[in-house]
Amino acid sequence: MNILHTERPLIMGILNVTPDSFSDGGNYLDSDDAVMHALNMIGEGADMIDVGGESTRPGSERVDAAEQLRRVLPVITALRNQLPGNVLLSVDTTRAEVAEAALAAGAGMINDISAGRDDPEIMRVMARAKCPYILMHMQGTPQTMQDQPVYRDVVAEVLEFLLARAEAAQGEGVSRDQIIIDPGRSEEHTSELQS
Repeated sequence: MNILHTERPLIMGILNVTPDSFSDGGNYLDSDDAVMHALNMIGEGADMIDVGGESTRPGSERVDAAEQLRRVLPVITALRNQLPGNVLLSVDTTRAEVAEAALAAGAGMINDISAGRDDPEIMRVMARAKCPYILMHMQGTPQTMQDQPVYRDVVAEVLEFLLARAEAAQGEGVSRDQIIIDPGRSEEHTSELQS
């Protein structure tokens, strides 16, 4: 499925295999439970599943690459074996090592909330993989993004950030037609607008 050229909006099911995520933290730590939940989301209409092994809620603590891999690889492998080929599996990570292993295990897209700032090597991984790469806007890090985020012109600043990160990705060899930009979730971007 070429998700970048579709005639209808697509639905992404979010599957957090973490103990501390927003809505489902701790619910799907067992890989069998995680796989069943993903299959249920597909049955309810999701076109793709985004698997996350590190919570990115405000104030969350970082999780190293080895732990992320321990959490996501069994789920990716099991889902790739059970889902139709047209269902895209995405992995939510900012780490090149996790992205590379997840793609090798059957993921077909990487969702990077840091837009390549956490680990610049991830852009080179994505250039080699030639698959969709989501770049998200975020001020600071998950630990600091709610510490009085300020925008003078939120639309212009988010757009400027995303275009700059897309340009950086292209500079590392990521094809323009593989880049997806994400303005971020509203709860991460409550802003104090200054005049």
